[in-house]
Amino acid sequence: MAAFPWHSRNRNYKAEFASCRLEAVPLEFGDYHPLKPIMVTESKTKKVSRKGSTSSTSSSSSSSVVDPLSSVLDGTDPLSMFAASADPATLAAAMDNSRKKRDRDDNSIVGSDFEPWASKRGEILARYTTTEKLSINLFMGSEKGKAGTATSAMSEKVRTRLEELDDFEEGSQKELLNLTQQDYVNRIEELNQSLKDAWASDQKVKALKIVIQCSKLLSDTSVIQFYPSKFVLITDILDTFGKLVYERIFSMCVDNRSVLPDHFSPENVNDTAKETCLNWFFKIASIRELIPRFYVEASILKCNKFLSKTGISECLPRLTCMVRGIGDPLVSVYARAYLCRVGMEVAPHLKESLNKNFFDFLLTFKQIHGDTVQNQLVLQGVELPSYLPLYSPAMDWVFQCVSYHAPEVTAQWLQCDTPLFCVGRTLTPECPVTSHHGPFT
Repeated sequence: MAAFPWHSRNRNYKAEFASCRLEAVPLEFGDYHPLKPIMVTESKTKKVSRKGSTSSTSSSSSSSVVDPLSSVLDGTDPLSMFAASADPATLAAAMDNSRKKRDRDDNSIVGSDFEPWASKRGEILARYTTTEKLSINLFMGSEKGKAGTATSAMSEKVRTRLEELDDFEEGSQKELLNLTQQDYVNRIEELNQSLKDAWASDQKVKALKIVIQCSKLLSDTSVIQFYPSKFVLITDILDTFGKLVYERIFSMCVDNRSVLPDHFSPENVNDTAKETCLNWFFKIASIRELIPRFYVEASILKCNKFLSKTGISECLPRLTCMVRGIGDPLVSVYARAYLCRVGMEVAPHLKESLNKNFFDFLLTFKQIHGDTVQNQLVLQGVELPSYLPLYSPAMDWVFQCVSYHAPEVTAQWLQCDTPLFCVGRTLTPECPVTSHHGPFT
């Protein structure tokens, strides 16, 4: 095998390096640069026709800087242009029609055989009157509750609202004494109008203060014969507040193209509306006193629909247990009546909470023979036969709610002549309805 000698090849490294380099392109100062804005030249062409001559073309060009992200700010992007094409009047009409239809659906949750609360309201006001002098606390808040300017910082707005709530808790209110019944009714109507005015002027904190103040009045039984009528007047304000909050959150779920369906689910609610709804519940949860906290939260019970499908079914048992903390039996039975009323409006099928309210009343009814109630009756000069009828409007409503589409055993038990003997989940032998035994719901 022959061997060949090895020799190194001569290489010209400079020539090889030059051949591998990118081709150099001459660039004058001021020409293309990666960070230089894009220059777009728009050419406009128009035809000019003249008699006896051929058409000539003239063109003009203009240069402008185009930023693809700036179109969002001036509203010329496709989404903004599509949203702007929606007619505000049409959108407002759609919202109004949806609200009316929703109100009809809410009223149709229970059938026509269920007597509404509105039909009982006038009768209660006419029956339970008094000639004694009444007292009321009026909110004497400052102008701090007014909405700030658009330039104010969010932290400043939050701090101001917290200071306002603290100021209210510390007693920024005035007590009016020696009011006649008509003066009292006029003052309550003024508070109701103040609530609407505060809400319309975006003074949400002031509106909440008014509702809290009115709810506190339901703990006062100094003129006990007037309490049923007071309950009717105060709950009118609570109903107004609950409707305003619900409509506020519902309007936040509306965009420029459609409105929220009537039978919506929490998945259809945007994050902003859910956050606002939670904010209202958190504010109410911070109320110190039990009675105003219970009533204000019960007034916005319907708003749980924005948060979860089981929100109402979870909230009703908790509110039912809250009523057990109210010591006065008359105050507690009307609190149960209000809870049953709002419960029937949003979830009439949840019978368990209705039954719990009824049985809790039976268990606590013996308190009327206690020293606290008896001393109060003696102090006001009210006899027991005059005191017991004060329970009638509340219990009449609770009976109606419990018996509506109830099982037959429950309906027969409610017709018992001695229902106070049946204080448990089972019918006792003392009850005349002896043909039915065992648990019922």
